[in-house]
Amino acid sequence: MYHLNGSVALITGVSHENGIGAAICKKLASEGVDIFFTHWGANTDWVKQFANSIREYGVRCGNLVIDLAVADAPFTVLETVTSEMGMPAILVNNAAHSSRDGYMNLDVKTLDDHYAVNMRATFLLSVEFARRFRQSPMPAGRIINLTSGQALGPMPGELAYAATKGAISAFTLSLSAELAPLGITVNAVNPGPTDTGWMNEEIRQSILPKFPLGRIGMPEDAARLVGFLASEEAEWITGQIFNSEGGFLRG
Repeated sequence: MYHLNGSVALITGVSHENGIGAAICKKLASEGVDIFFTHWGANTDWVKQFANSIREYGVRCGNLVIDLAVADAPFTVLETVTSEMGMPAILVNNAAHSSRDGYMNLDVKTLDDHYAVNMRATFLLSVEFARRFRQSPMPAGRIINLTSGQALGPMPGELAYAATKGAISAFTLSLSAELAPLGITVNAVNPGPTDTGWMNEEIRQSILPKFPLGRIGMPEDAARLVGFLASEEAEWITGQIFNSEGGFLRG
């Protein structure tokens, strides 16, 4: 399936087994893509076990513990993956910072914390990836960002998160036009409410009726779409925001 078979994918924010990042790693590895992932705050034993499980697909796997809120982290990440595994052809910006706020609690620190990871790290990783890709012989590259459907409805109590994740959609559209001549496609995926372990039974029961397909979104749903966007079959798709939510009904 993969024209990019044997190439390297960089996936950020892979910190637990049930996350979307972990599912993306597994999906790409199953298609023969070497995996390099970043993590922060993850259990060390789990990281080792997860990396070994990825290698069982017959691909290489590396990882780096790094706080993407640090200003020069994007450059450190790309330098590390390139030196250890070679220039990546696929970048998946999955890492995110999220905390509750609301208009009574929103302050400078909350805004800065969200901006540093959701916007600055994503933007700088993307442009540095493109600058390095431009100097490589690779014919095709992929940047796939994760967003959260901010344009589809309000997110009360999550002002900083909604604003900074929403900015990713605007960035995706403009960057895609700049990078198309390099052979790099740039798209974003909104997976909708996804059961990555944060939902308790009360939450599951309250939102389940809003899914007309009869179930709540799972990490593998997002991973399959990311896998397609990274493939040769998606070479004509760029500048798009995919709302892959299983028909989730808002309101």
